[in-house]
Amino acid sequence: MDYEAVQRVLEAIEREGVRYVVFGAAALNLLGLARFTEDLDLFVAPETDNIDRLKRALRSVFDDPAIEEISASDLMGDYPAVQYVPPTGSFHLDLLTRLGDAFRFDDLKSSRIAFGPLTVTVATPETLYRMKRDTVRLKDRADAELLRQRFHLDGDG
Repeated sequence: MDYEAVQRVLEAIEREGVRYVVFGAAALNLLGLARFTEDLDLFVAPETDNIDRLKRALRSVFDDPAIEEISASDLMGDYPAVQYVPPTGSFHLDLLTRLGDAFRFDDLKSSRIAFGPLTVTVATPETLYRMKRDTVRLKDRADAELLRQRFHLDGDG
């Protein structure tokens, strides 16, 4: 993953006051569990002004008119996920406000942790464990087991 691009994106998101939570493999990395990934997974609060702040943050990092295609109606609609692929670099962003019926932004427990000079919002180990333990993807189940062992979680998360 492009560490510098991720740092620039998170710095811009922080500066604009976006309500977000990093989850997925990037969150594992931030919590000290090394995992290869090519994306930055972000839950964002499903509010029009928050999504506007997100787009403003992305525009400050990427000179890309495609950012305008990210819409609040999409992120607050029936399929509340958008993938944004910057014009350069080696990663993309997966933006969600809800993950099916299982998780909504307001369901996520998060904490603020250091990422270089920044402090960013990341899903807690318990939340990541709950998100990953019952999936069909083997790598998610492996992630769940690593989380369980590293953070001494019981089977209920």
